[in-house]
Amino acid sequence: MNASDDVADRIAAGRAVYARNLGVPEDEAERMLAGRAGAQYAREAFLAAGGPGWSGTGLTDRDRSVAVIAALVGQHVVDARLITYLNAARAAGVTEGGLAEWMVLLTAYLGQPAASVAMATVLGTAPRPAAVAAD
Repeated sequence: MNASDDVADRIAAGRAVYARNLGVPEDEAERMLAGRAGAQYAREAFLAAGGPGWSGTGLTDRDRSVAVIAALVGQHVVDARLITYLNAARAAGVTEGGLAEWMVLLTAYLGQPAASVAMATVLGTAPRPAAVAAD
């Protein structure tokens, strides 16, 4: 394997990570990220995501979601980027109660302004219970 193969493999692995996190096919993940941030940025993001942080074996998807959400909340990011990782955390088994507890914990370390706005995003993106059919 030469260096360019390794780069291509990492980009492919990173594209797959983004697709999984966004819940879309790989080609759509590439279009979405390039549309948001440009093709050069998307390539570099895929290259990074194809490395040990997202593709290594020492962390679970739940661990990764926890880390990314804490970093985003600490930077007051509550847009589609946070929603993506809230959904990834849910998919990895974090419950709505767990997300609420997490925001309470982050309040102690990051402060109330960041965690309360993030909690509003948690609540606003919580799955709605299915309607019960009338008898």
